[in-house]
Amino acid sequence: MTTDTTTTGPETGPAADAGAGAGSEAAAERLRRWRLVLGGGSADGTGCALTGRDQAMDATLAALYGSGDGSAGGRRGSGRGAGLGASAPSVARWLGDIRTYFPTSVVQVMQRDAIDRLDLSALLLEPEMLEAVEADVHLVGTLLSLNRAMPETTKETARAVVRKVVEKLEKQLATRTRSTLTGALDRSARISRPRHRDIDWDRTIRANLKNYLPEYRTVVPERLVGYGRASRAVKKEVVLCIDQSGSMAASVVYASVFGAVLASMRSLATRLVVFDTAVVDLTDQLDDPVDVLFGTRLGGGTDINRALAYCQERITRPADTVVVLISDLYEGGIRDEMLKRVAAMKAAGVQFVALLALSDEGAPAYDREHAAALAELGAPAFACTPDLFPDIMAAAVERRPLPIPDTATG
Repeated sequence: MTTDTTTTGPETGPAADAGAGAGSEAAAERLRRWRLVLGGGSADGTGCALTGRDQAMDATLAALYGSGDGSAGGRRGSGRGAGLGASAPSVARWLGDIRTYFPTSVVQVMQRDAIDRLDLSALLLEPEMLEAVEADVHLVGTLLSLNRAMPETTKETARAVVRKVVEKLEKQLATRTRSTLTGALDRSARISRPRHRDIDWDRTIRANLKNYLPEYRTVVPERLVGYGRASRAVKKEVVLCIDQSGSMAASVVYASVFGAVLASMRSLATRLVVFDTAVVDLTDQLDDPVDVLFGTRLGGGTDINRALAYCQERITRPADTVVVLISDLYEGGIRDEMLKRVAAMKAAGVQFVALLALSDEGAPAYDREHAAALAELGAPAFACTPDLFPDIMAAAVERRPLPIPDTATG
C-alpha cells in the first residue's frame, strides 16, 4: 500500500498574489493615516509622502495644529509650521478648504479649535468671515460673547447666522417638546368625577386598592381619578432661570430655544430670566429666541441668590409652578440665602429643577459643594442633554421622580 505525502509550502499563484496585494494596500493605507496624524517631518517615522488631495488636507491641518515654535497651541517639534496668522483672506480660504476636505461635524470642531488656539475671535467681527463659517451652537455662543464689541455692519450678518442655528434647533426640538409636555399637562389636570372615557384606570386602581374584595377578586372604585379635559386655561407656570456666565454659552442657546417653544404652548405661562451679577427678564422677547439670545450678555460674575429672589417674588401659584435653574452653581452671592430660597420654594410646593448644563457635552466644571447641598434639599443637580429636557419637564409637571441619567454629573 502506497501513501502519497504532500509537503505544504507557501501558497503561490493568483490567489496568493491577490492576498499579498491586499495586505500591502492595507499597510499603505495605515501609513497614510499615520502620516496625516503625525504631521510629517523627521519625527513621524512613516517615510510616507503625500500627494494631491492628501497633501492639501495635510496643509489645512498644519495651518491649525502645527507650529514650529510651539506657539498658538501647536506641538513642539512636530514639523508643522504654517499657521493662519491674522490675515482675514487666508482664514477665509482655510475655512473653505476644511469644508472641502472634512465632514460638517469635523469642520465645526476645527473651527472651535481655531478660535481657541489661534485667537481668531476678532475676525468673527467681520461679515465676510461669518458668511464663511459653518454655524453651530458653539459658534453662536462665541458670537454672543462678542456681541458688545460687534460693529453695526456685522450685527445683521451675525443675527442671520444665529437665526439659521436657532431655526434648525427649533425644528429638531419643538415637536417632541410640545407633544411630551401636552400629554404631561393633560395627565396632571386630574378631575374627581370624570366621565367614563376620561377615567385614568391605572391611578384609579392604585387609589382604591384598600377596597379590594378577595372573594370577588376585584377592586371597588369608590374614588375615580380622571384626566382633565383639554383647556386653553393656563395649567402650569414655568420659570427658566439661566446663568449667563461664559462657561454656560451652549446652555443659554438651548434654553432660549426651549423657552420659545414652551412660551408657544397656551397651557403654560413661561418666564425666562437670565443673570450674572444682575438679573434681566427676557420674557417679553420669547416670541423670538434670536432676540432673547442677543439680549443676553455672556461672561461676568454670578449671583444666583439675587436671580432666585427675583423669580421667587413673581411666583403666584407655587403648587403649579416649575422653576428650572440652569447654572454651574459657582455662587458669587450669598450662599446660605440661595439655599434658603430653594428650601422655601420647595416648602411652598414649587417643583425645583437644577441643571448644571443643558447641552450635549455633559456636566461642565461645577461647584460640587453647592450641588450636594441642593441634593439634601431634594433638588439634585445634574447635567441634561437637549433630547432629555422634554422628559425632565414632563416629570416635573406631573410631580414624578426626575429621569436623571447615571452620568448626568459626569
